[in-house]
Amino acid sequence: MSTYRQAHKSVFEANKLAKWLRRAVGEAIADYGMIEQGDRVMVCLSGGKDSFGLLDVLLHLRDRAPIDFDLIAVNLDQKQPGFPADVLPAYLNSLGVPFHIEEQDTYSIVKRLIPEGKTTCSLCSRLRRGVLYRVAGELGATKIALGHHRDDILETLFLNMFFGGTLKAMSPKLVSDDGRHVVIRPLAYCREADLAQWAEVRQFPIIPCNLCGSQPNLQRAQVKKMLAEWQKRFPGRVETLFRSLSNVVPSHLMDTRLYDFGKVEADGRANPAGDYAFDDESLVLSSDKPGKVRVLL
Repeated sequence: MSTYRQAHKSVFEANKLAKWLRRAVGEAIADYGMIEQGDRVMVCLSGGKDSFGLLDVLLHLRDRAPIDFDLIAVNLDQKQPGFPADVLPAYLNSLGVPFHIEEQDTYSIVKRLIPEGKTTCSLCSRLRRGVLYRVAGELGATKIALGHHRDDILETLFLNMFFGGTLKAMSPKLVSDDGRHVVIRPLAYCREADLAQWAEVRQFPIIPCNLCGSQPNLQRAQVKKMLAEWQKRFPGRVETLFRSLSNVVPSHLMDTRLYDFGKVEADGRANPAGDYAFDDESLVLSSDKPGKVRVLL
């Protein structure tokens, strides 16, 4: 009997989590005008829990949305040693999802140019960004969907404050620096813990990355630890901080009352600051001397 109750409870909790994530993504899409009638959305699939969750929720919403839009999953095979190249194609084929695997050996470039022990995110992000822009154009994608969630947005705000001396966070919707693409973050309202739990429920075939989160010296890791400690000591503080983002620099944050995200459109005009918050590290910080921060975009 106890086993039956446990199984029933697990199903109930999974259904509740699914509804919460789908509602959160649906609200973000509506609030920021992320997806429109006839869009072809390129979902960037890294093999991590967040991008798997993004694709999973978007597939559900696509079949139930009042508008028609297409999805195509894109993975950049960066030729990391030991990368299981068969995992994503097998998974996507099982779902019947159109996909494209782009093979570019950016791994060797990063390892050659970044000294051992230094953070690789900056160069890796720049190289990845350029490839994704090109592929989006080739595939006729009208939107590029990234798997950054609420925690990423908040962490980026503090990263820029503490290490870059500026108030800026990841925007939920922006135009790329070449003016040709609109980048969206449908997981903007989703908590990382919920996405991690959903990955366990759905048993996504997670592929670890040797270049990113495994680095012990990431500023993002320091900020993540700080926020976790705040949340532990003062429950609800992180939620309050996230809601407070509307009080500073609204055009690059999240207040739809102060900035019309619905008018964010690709116009083909280059703007170097267009995707300033595109990269995982937002500000690309590289400096060994206090008070001297070098920003690479």
